[in-house]
Amino acid sequence: MFISLTKQRFVQILIIVGFLYIVLVSVEIPFVFLTEFGSLSQESFTRLPGLSREVIVQEKDSPIRPLNWVSKSSPPPAQFLHHRRQLKYQGRFISNLSFDAKTFDPTTKDRSLELHKSAKFAWELGRKLWEELESRNFVIDSTENVNNGSERCPHLVSLSASEFLDHGNVMELPCGLTLGSYVTLDEIKVAFSQFIMELQGLRTVDGEEPPRILHFNPRLKGDWNRKPVIELNTCFRMQWGSALLCEGWKSEAYDETVDGEVKCEKWIRDDNNFSDESKLTWWLQRLVGQKKSLTVNWPFPFAENKLFVLTLSAGMEGYHVNVDGRHITSFPYRTGYTLEDATGLTLNGDIDVHAVFASSLPTSHPSDATQKNLEMSNQWKAPPLPEQPVDLFIGILSAGNHFAERMAIRKSWMQHNLVKSSIVHVRFFVAVNFFGDIVIVPYMDNYDLVVLKTVSICEYGARTVSAKFIMKCDDDTFVRVDAVMNEAKKVNGDRSFYIGNINYYHKPLRFGKWAVTYEEWPEEKYPPNADGPGYILSSDIALFIVFEFERHNLRLFKMEDVSMGMWVERFNRLKPVDYVHTIKFCQFGCIEDYYTAHYQSPRQMICLWKKFQRQAKPQCCNMR
Repeated sequence: MFISLTKQRFVQILIIVGFLYIVLVSVEIPFVFLTEFGSLSQESFTRLPGLSREVIVQEKDSPIRPLNWVSKSSPPPAQFLHHRRQLKYQGRFISNLSFDAKTFDPTTKDRSLELHKSAKFAWELGRKLWEELESRNFVIDSTENVNNGSERCPHLVSLSASEFLDHGNVMELPCGLTLGSYVTLDEIKVAFSQFIMELQGLRTVDGEEPPRILHFNPRLKGDWNRKPVIELNTCFRMQWGSALLCEGWKSEAYDETVDGEVKCEKWIRDDNNFSDESKLTWWLQRLVGQKKSLTVNWPFPFAENKLFVLTLSAGMEGYHVNVDGRHITSFPYRTGYTLEDATGLTLNGDIDVHAVFASSLPTSHPSDATQKNLEMSNQWKAPPLPEQPVDLFIGILSAGNHFAERMAIRKSWMQHNLVKSSIVHVRFFVAVNFFGDIVIVPYMDNYDLVVLKTVSICEYGARTVSAKFIMKCDDDTFVRVDAVMNEAKKVNGDRSFYIGNINYYHKPLRFGKWAVTYEEWPEEKYPPNADGPGYILSSDIALFIVFEFERHNLRLFKMEDVSMGMWVERFNRLKPVDYVHTIKFCQFGCIEDYYTAHYQSPRQMICLWKKFQRQAKPQCCNMR
């Protein structure tokens, strides 16, 4: 009787709990859709009302919050319009942002000592270099660059073990590879469990990792299952593609081949073809004639302290890897990379190598002769700086050697009618060039100082071209100019706004490559900030940022998107700001019906532009 009553009560409790769960779910799901999931519909929404009120911000329990103050001498937002200056300076190719010794005085800054030291050093070095160039009347003769032809490169490159070590385990391939090129690593010995061989594009700037055009990583002890594996992949702008894993099984018959070769060859695994039972079965099958052909299974091609010779060759459809004369794996080319991009081979791991040879190399860059004449055409030059104010200014952060990225933008979305008609004005922020669309920022380029380029974009957009809206993006971002313009015009004309893919709960990483120390940022959350690849500001916010910078009241942080969120939050205490969020400013790549698409290679830029011209609805080019 007691057991029966206990079971009955238990069932009743379960029924009650289940009923309460159903009630809670029925109430919570609509609430979630009205709040969090609203962003997934890609529709814009304004910032929560509480975030635009100064009293709410001050009630936060964060006494050491960076920039939890506003300069008492800061003028009201309406007065910023009186600070516009139309400065004609070096043909308007040099940023008018005011730099002086006091701007980067580390002794007057709080919690950003190292950043200001770096900024001061970069500014002093850049000023010295610029003065030297001015004193020598330095001129770039673009016609000479076009007509001199291609630079000659060696057909064969070889390095001994000592030479390879002296070069930091890097072999330079000056003109990259071409069809039929091959690289041989002679007498390699792996002393430990893995090694990594990569083809890289070595033409990068400080602070930016070179693209991995081919990543080849054999792991002798495998991963979680301890089975040996070979991984192949690519990486562009620190974004890895889909990996190809060879784990001892031959590629399926239906899988695509590469120049007729399978992607993965078979090798003997510990869990098959090696036991006494499998050997006995094999001999019985041979005796009764069930198998008429002999199949040879090879062991994993790499072993500790075993010498081998590895050859990497470039075929019509992809790369092929042979070890001791036997094909191991093939990797198809990823769209977005070309053979000439592979300007270096690196080798990492606890290994010894006797020599490295590269042969059948191109003696000139395959695209030099044709591209220079085409790309230096006046067709790609930017329109002159307009005399009248523009609706939208787009400033693009770029590095000195990102010529291909800038050229792809000139040939794609900078050809939009809004740009050609000067309704929208576009400029790159880096160094001097032929096309008249670059603004020089007077400091030596440094990855941690891109925040200064962002301030320069605000100054140029708000003062030099007197734009209503200022947009910042990266040189691997494809912009739908018309969609961005329409998004900005949706906001009431007299409202201040901040539009982008906004992070409301972004936290600093305390460990790893992108770590932020507590000295740099003591709080556990960042202020709301839009992802750096693309966002839009109203001009009054941009003027406020420039004004505070020139009065030495602007706090600098090494992450420029977080810095912008911090500055907008300060302005929000003077005048309410509409925070407009939409995931169509895509940070991680490309989505259908995008406003901006990030991490786009030069080929993808051209592909997106062609699709945009042909189709009513924008579509992605999901390739690398």
